[in-house]
Parts: sequence; C-alpha cells; structure tokens
Amino acid sequence: MDNKNKTLPAETAGETKITYEEGVSRLQEIVKALESGGMTLDESVKLFEEGAALSKYCSGELEKAERRIVRLEEAERADG
Repeated sequence: MDNKNKTLPAETAGETKITYEEGVSRLQEIVKALESGGMTLDESVKLFEEGAALSKYCSGELEKAERRIVRLEEAERADG
C-alpha cells in the first residue's frame, strides 16, 4: 500500500498547503486502498481519518470557491 501521509493544511502550521485537486486525488487513493483491503484495522482507521479530514478540507475549499463566484456574479449584476 502506498500511504503518502500527506499533511493536511490545518494540521501543521507552516506546511505547504495542498490544492483542492491534490486533496481529491489523495481521497481517491484512500478509497481504493480501503476497498482493496489487506490492511490492519489500525491502518484502515488511520486512512479513514485522513480521508475524513481531506473530505472536510475539500468541501471547505469548494465552498470558498462558490462564495467567490457568487460575489463575482453579484458585482457583475451591480455593474451591469
């Protein structure tokens, strides 16, 4: 199993922030690893925890992008 143990942005101050795309890619890797089995319970739980944190992070990034789009659309309507 290839467990890259990427540090999530909120976990370590000063770490390089991962992109949304990197987060989604890592989530896909985690899902495949969990579905394939062959890990100990502890390894599975750690991967699940990482996936849950990544999911929360990616959802937050998506919400930020949506808010930016809404603000841009509102500004466009106000100018138009």
